Amino acid sequence: MRKIPQRQWHTAGRVLAGAVAAVAALCTAGCAGDESPSEAVSKAASAVASAGAEVSAAASRAADTVASASAAAQDKLDQIKGVNAKDAVTLGTPSTDSGGYAVVPVTVDNTDSSAKSFAVQVNFKNDGGNTVDVVVVTVDNVAGKAKGEGTARSTHTLSGKITAETARAVRY
Repeated sequence: MRKIPQRQWHTAGRVLAGAVAAVAALCTAGCAGDESPSEAVSKAASAVASAGAEVSAAASRAADTVASASAAAQDKLDQIKGVNAKDAVTLGTPSTDSGGYAVVPVTVDNTDSSAKSFAVQVNFKNDGGNTVDVVVVTVDNVAGKAKGEGTARSTHTLSGKITAETARAVRY
């Protein structure tokens, strides 16, 4: 059975609520009209199967979106010529802004003596550990031997308990 990503729960809930309403309507129509109970049950089962297919399609689209975002982040970081700086990145505690987007403070430590910039890939994960969004944040012109700060913000609203991890970082 395929696990539905957190951000698709609302869509899945609406689809399933529609299926339940259809089942109720079909059962009422079957019991009150000329339709036999077995015909009503058959139509209800068909409605539920259709709703299940819609939920599965929504989950598939969500997985494709996360994979696409991960590939885009990887591409962006691959284009930057620099050094691995993952150990120089500290993420704060994720929270939700007023628009429902997940945000997390990003702190970078420039151990070089000259000013450097950083590109940091942040993966947002749901409480099941599944990646639900991927973003790249840049922290530009951090003075030598200094710390710089930025904020990673999800590309869409996320609900539930969200965590963040540094997937990759480049100093350039």
